[in-house]
Parts: sequence; C-alpha cells; structure tokens
Amino acid sequence: MASHAECRPLGVFECELCTLTAPYSYVGQKPPNTQSMVLLEESYVMKDPFTSDKDRFLVLGSCCSLCSRLECSLFYSKRFCLPCVRENISAFPQEIRQDLEKRKAPSKRTPSQPGSRM
Repeated sequence: MASHAECRPLGVFECELCTLTAPYSYVGQKPPNTQSMVLLEESYVMKDPFTSDKDRFLVLGSCCSLCSRLECSLFYSKRFCLPCVRENISAFPQEIRQDLEKRKAPSKRTPSQPGSRM
C-alpha cells in the first residue's frame, strides 16, 4: 500500500490556455518510482489515478518552449502551446498539421446550411 506522503499533492497545475486544473505530485524530469525514465522537459506530473501501479504517472503539462506559458497542449520534441504551433505551423510535420486541423474542426459552431462546407 502506498504511503500517504506519496499521494499528497504539492500543488495544483493550471493550464494558462484551457484552464485545466489537476493536483500534481512532482515537478521535474525524473518522476518518483521510475527506474530509468527521464522526461525531456521539466514537467508537472501526477500519479496515474486509473491504475494501482505506483510506477505509472501522467504528465499534466509544462512550459511552452517558445513563449514559456504553462500549458498542457502539444509535445513534439519540445512542448508547444497551440497558439505557438499555429504561428509556426510550417515548421511542423504533416501529422502535426493534420492533428491541429482535427482540433479546430469541433470548435467551429456555425449553423449548417445545405451545401455549405464546415
């Protein structure tokens, strides 16, 4: 059974873009209870609440490598917030561009008319 101290949050992570909030239990690159795992960036981490495996964790977010906003959006070799991805979209591979298009599609809430394209 995990000790109470292992589960105690250090604080609350809040994404500056989407306002997601979640309690975090670690900030850094080497989450506790991981043998050889080293994250590529200093990240806010919480124990995975969906498993009893103490080695499992969720990365909540980190600072954007371009603008330094604390956020939860996109990791591609470094952390990037969605506004910075959009500003620099030509620097990202096609897969990232397609993913961004998928993210934009549901947010377009306009009444559909016959023959109109969304």
